[in-house]
Amino acid sequence: MAFFQKTDGSGALLLAPGDNIAVATRELAAGDQVMVAGRPITLRAKVDVGHKFAVRHIEQGERVVKYGAPIGRATRDIEPGEYVHLHNVGSDYLPTYTLDEGHRFLKEAH
Repeated sequence: MAFFQKTDGSGALLLAPGDNIAVATRELAAGDQVMVAGRPITLRAKVDVGHKFAVRHIEQGERVVKYGAPIGRATRDIEPGEYVHLHNVGSDYLPTYTLDEGHRFLKEAH
């Protein structure tokens, strides 16, 4: 069964159940309060449209989950409403593959 949250103008979108971050659907200012999965979240910093913020406490080392998939690990504790980006998340993606002209994956030589 698919899960979709309506974009109700609240400014936040939880992409999948179990995600610990949400995405801003409009620019959000520090101090704005948005509803995510029925819970109010107060933004601790400005969050630009398309960027992420925590919807619950995320412990240092814990996986950051978006669309039900891990996208990285918290490099420090992240509080609800805090902007989530490179300053507090280390990517789990490894630059080991690239595309050739035919859009086929090639293993990178190191």
